[in-house]
Amino acid sequence: MLIYSPEPTLSNGLPTSSLLTNVTEALGQVPIVQLNKIHPICQHHHLYLKLESCNPGGSIKEKNAAYLVAEAEKQGLLSPGGTIVESSSGNFGIGLAIVGATKGYRVMIVIDAKTPVTMRRMLTAYGAELVEVPLTAADAQGSMQVARMAKAQELATSIPGAWYPCQHKNPSNTVAHELWTAREIEAAFHGAPDAIAIGVSTAGQLGGISRYFKQHYPQTRIIGVDVAGSAIFGTPRHPYKMTGLGLSFVPPNFDPQVLDAAYSVDDRLAFSVCHALAKQEGMLLGASTGAIVAAALADAQRFTQPQTMLLLNPDRGDRYLETVYNADWLTAQNIHILNNANLITAICDLSPVPLNIVSKK
Repeated sequence: MLIYSPEPTLSNGLPTSSLLTNVTEALGQVPIVQLNKIHPICQHHHLYLKLESCNPGGSIKEKNAAYLVAEAEKQGLLSPGGTIVESSSGNFGIGLAIVGATKGYRVMIVIDAKTPVTMRRMLTAYGAELVEVPLTAADAQGSMQVARMAKAQELATSIPGAWYPCQHKNPSNTVAHELWTAREIEAAFHGAPDAIAIGVSTAGQLGGISRYFKQHYPQTRIIGVDVAGSAIFGTPRHPYKMTGLGLSFVPPNFDPQVLDAAYSVDDRLAFSVCHALAKQEGMLLGASTGAIVAAALADAQRFTQPQTMLLLNPDRGDRYLETVYNADWLTAQNIHILNNANLITAICDLSPVPLNIVSKK
């Protein structure tokens, strides 16, 4: 079982390194870093990024993977020599592949045409087998998620000893973040920040963290973030290039009642913030982080009193070097990166989605 403990320090203030028995024990021991230059409002409010990108495989979803595998073993759903099958655009699949490598499981990940080349290479480097769903299976908005999930279920049913965690619908997907991520935030702030901004995705992070803070620190505002075009907030659906955020359906773990604010961020703004984070804050982070930071900055503008906000960074930017950080790809997608005053204006113009719309899920 993963146990979080703050990184120890020597009396001279220098950090020490823990001796761990395997890579999964390092999960959760990540820095929390203040934003300073990306927007003038950072001089009035205090925005901190929890860099889950510093987990061993580069994403927060390794926590879900470690927890769900351990629970499946306890319940007898996964036995030595078994096969893990999952539908994933990358990060959860990588997490399962890491855990599978440490425990000796075969791992099969169902992907689609939107899965970036870098993600594919990382998955295969960890030993995962890739099964691609054809583009002909896409829905009217170009989403492959339902088709991928159906293929994963088919594989799990046909392979002896296979287990399909189904991150999109698994009710236990929230528990790792209630047990670990929420308490890591609590430990860092010696209590609670004024607000926490979280990408929705499968609602695992949102569900677990909000459950803990609504119980122990109800004054902390929970800000949910999704990509424009996704179905989750009840806003109009349309194609989008984001991976890591967005679904073609509302995940069962999503409870709109936990939200104090909701933001739908388009690809251009999210990717522009990613570029600004790299150039102004020295952090090369994933696409969904751009959306989360944009939403948090927009939300902070609503308050005159200084706010302390925790922003959850789900993954590293190395997965997106061929897409978000590739000028040729951006041009091909007709996405123009906003800079300086244009970026600040776009963030200023970002308004929350009315919660009465979100609640009609």
